[in-house]
Amino acid sequence: MPPVISIIMPCHNAAVHLPASVGSVLAQTYSDWELITIDDGSSDATLAWLRTQTDPRVRIRAQPNQGVSAARNAGLALAQGRYIAFLDADDSWDTRCLAQLSAALEGHPEAVLAYCGWQNLGISGGRGEPFVPPDYETADKAEILFAGCRWPIHAALVKREAVLAANGFDPALKNAEDYALWLNVATTAPIVRVPEVLAFYHFHGAAQASADLARAALQFWQAQQHYLAAHPAFQHQLGRDRMRALTTGELLKRGYACYWQRDLPAARRIFRAVMQQGYGTLSDWKYMLPAWLPESWHRGLIGRRDQ
Repeated sequence: MPPVISIIMPCHNAAVHLPASVGSVLAQTYSDWELITIDDGSSDATLAWLRTQTDPRVRIRAQPNQGVSAARNAGLALAQGRYIAFLDADDSWDTRCLAQLSAALEGHPEAVLAYCGWQNLGISGGRGEPFVPPDYETADKAEILFAGCRWPIHAALVKREAVLAANGFDPALKNAEDYALWLNVATTAPIVRVPEVLAFYHFHGAAQASADLARAALQFWQAQQHYLAAHPAFQHQLGRDRMRALTTGELLKRGYACYWQRDLPAARRIFRAVMQQGYGTLSDWKYMLPAWLPESWHRGLIGRRDQ
């Protein structure tokens, strides 16, 4: 018989992290799962380490490097479970994660997705505190989910049929691919919350997808545009002003965040995109317009303003 849960783990040069991530799967109190690992063109010992695993529930596929979305889609094509979980190779779960999430879905057969709380590890300040999200199954669920990604990729369990109906992940997105999937899945049917911290996101010294702030902001905005184009009734429900505030307005906020952090290359890319949409007040344009100048000139203007 096929397992109840298929876990999909894309792996790219992740050998150092696999003992913790795969170990957290092997330690689950819920045992009716398969772990589909997709080695996405690794050049380190990732594939060799995976091949040392003797648990028959661990399945391995190797492919040339195509990116995380394509790797997850490859795993989806192999998945046999009724439910799908995603776990990146450098993150981990509490031992009760699958048990709690699957129990929530079994207890709410009308729901397509169960989500839980999480904690960011390896980061200082408030962002490292455990976080349990609120109940999003409310009258304004669609707008709340549209405004931002409400849980990380590994803090949810979802019905496989719902993921397939949403066509999986968009391979063109290197950021916000999880946001785009959750938005398409979670607005189609009820979702259920498990109010416990069961998932852990690990920050480390290696490059992570979220490091390119401009790409992250622009691809999030792009995912929003795709959703609006596919859901004209939702666009009408929001109205023009609210829609622009949630899309280009939020993009502008991200541009300002980069600007004040003096990540000028990222701010310039974002500001240009915002201006191309004709968005912003006169005060905003005062900050944005120099983004069309050579960067050295732009830095010079900022230097004079800071004096």
